[in-house]
Amino acid sequence: MATSGSKDFDLAVDEYVEEAFERCGLQVRTGYDLRTAKRSLNLMFADWANRGLNRWTMKQETLNLANGVDIYPLGTLTITVGATANFSVAEVITGGTSGATANITSKPSGTSLAITVPVGTFSVGETITGGTSGATTTVSSLVDLQDVQASIDILSVVVRQNAGTSNQSDVTISRISRDSYLGLPSKRTTSRPTQYYIDRQITPVIKLWAIPDSSTAYQLVYDRMVRMDDADGYANTAEVPFRFYPCLSAGLAYYLAIKRAPERVQLLKAIYEEEFERAASEDRDRATLKLTPSTTYYNLL
Repeated sequence: MATSGSKDFDLAVDEYVEEAFERCGLQVRTGYDLRTAKRSLNLMFADWANRGLNRWTMKQETLNLANGVDIYPLGTLTITVGATANFSVAEVITGGTSGATANITSKPSGTSLAITVPVGTFSVGETITGGTSGATTTVSSLVDLQDVQASIDILSVVVRQNAGTSNQSDVTISRISRDSYLGLPSKRTTSRPTQYYIDRQITPVIKLWAIPDSSTAYQLVYDRMVRMDDADGYANTAEVPFRFYPCLSAGLAYYLAIKRAPERVQLLKAIYEEEFERAASEDRDRATLKLTPSTTYYNLL
């Protein structure tokens, strides 16, 4: 017999909810049933982030480093303005009304400035002034921190030099702890960055050491893990690959059982943890492993 030839099976949020209620021996009957299930689903997504189970949301980012700037947002952060031509990269911009400040890290377009996380909040319509160039322009829209705040963690980082040329080189830099960063005796040293520290605040930032100098154009290339899209509309699908459908269904059933079917909690929890373990063990990097025997030996006298 012929197979379907179809590989597009997917479930919408309301279908996951229906499946979870059925596993609890219940039926969706009211709007509140949908709301409480959607809330549980979003809480479970947060738990998956804590478990490191959303590798499919990894993004590779490329960040242009500015001379003398050592702290950068963990993601894309721009401010839309009237014009950028007369501003200088690395200079501090200041809001004329709000008093907010930030460093310019690059100029992506004629009306957009990539900036560090602002100190304060820029206001729409206010005039900003460059601290070095003296250039002025008007803020067109609020700074959107959502992309940066969606960052969960960084997996690997390299510093790239001579990007796009035959001499391009990527050098891995090492991650250090808060204590190690605090203990650096010469934080204002300028050179090619060799270490970094992730300050995981509500708006996370990456702090580099040494501070990028002007000897060459540096880029920071890193793999960033971000949070999954929320389960908002009931007709939306979940941002999970198909191999995680069973895990998601089992997890939502367990979360709902805590509230609606306590007699099934232990059963559904066991099923969920089994599905989770199977999904987590599948969602991993695979690489060739080579073992080289040692040719050294000791002479016993």
